[in-house]
Amino acid sequence: MLALAIILQLISLFLAPLTVVQPLGAVALVITAVLNARATKTRLSAFTIRAIAFCVGGIALFVTVAAFTTTSLPIGTVQLRIVLIILACVLAALGAAFGLFRQKVTTIFYIVAAGVLFGFVATLAKVIIDRVHTLLQTGYRLAPGDGLVFLCLIGIIAAALLGSYFVQTAYSSGPPDLVVAGLTVIDPMIGVTIGIVVLGEATHAPLWAIAAFVAAGALAVFGVFQLSSRPERQLPQPISPH
Repeated sequence: MLALAIILQLISLFLAPLTVVQPLGAVALVITAVLNARATKTRLSAFTIRAIAFCVGGIALFVTVAAFTTTSLPIGTVQLRIVLIILACVLAALGAAFGLFRQKVTTIFYIVAAGVLFGFVATLAKVIIDRVHTLLQTGYRLAPGDGLVFLCLIGIIAAALLGSYFVQTAYSSGPPDLVVAGLTVIDPMIGVTIGIVVLGEATHAPLWAIAAFVAAGALAVFGVFQLSSRPERQLPQPISPH
């Protein structure tokens, strides 16, 4: 399933901008919440359902606006260098924070760290796909900056490995629906932010679309914080056999 998901995501990144593809994973939050409720024999309370609705509603609003106002653009060498520099700084910062405060970090740290790293994985995958597509169109003629694609591949491997460790640690220390909710929001937010700020996918978006992006992101983040503080985390509600 993981291999199939990766293949489908790569195809999606080839067909559409990051700002459209990344947020669509919000459907995983609904599926995970239902499956987790079944596995633990607990009911989804109105509080949890409302929190999930905030997450999914915010993401859905974002995707809807992005689908009509953003577009994929050719990725230049300068943009590629910026993405790689930011990733190097993020890896160094997360590595230092984990090394210094490993005994004190909470589940939220692991979720945020994994979401940030997986956001870069998707972004670099988009970069590589774009470069390969350009090579096919130009008859395999190398362009300036194509050598950086190998650094992108190394960056993907490093971010994916560290992100996988963080997300598995998060699953072992927190409820799965909270982990998925955090990843569902943070991962696309990183990819989308890079897509808009660095890759220029929203260059031609109107001002109202930018305001909608901010509002939708805030709504989704609010939903994650609601999930992290929901009452049933402390007081499970078992389903009666009757």
